[in-house]
Amino acid sequence: MAAYAIGSLTIHNTEWQKEYGEKMPALIQAHGGKLLGRGAAQHLEGAPRLPGTTVLLEFPSIEQARAWQADPLHEALRKLRSGGADFDLQLLAGV
Repeated sequence: MAAYAIGSLTIHNTEWQKEYGEKMPALIQAHGGKLLGRGAAQHLEGAPRLPGTTVLLEFPSIEQARAWQADPLHEALRKLRSGGADFDLQLLAGV
């Protein structure tokens, strides 16, 4: 069953983005994932959140999504990103 990682990102500076952008796509692919969407989400209902960027990733399974999250290479990229952005990540099982 597919799994979806949904990230919400508020960027404070862009110094980290070049290195992160060069390395993260390969790491996602190494765990069977693919980027389905990235950008400003359009608010449709409820109280709007702060503006930011939303990222939607698809993985073949929850196990592969968790392996991506736990990968030691991901830890280094998380540290890099945390120097210039706030990030929240959720995992959702597909139906």
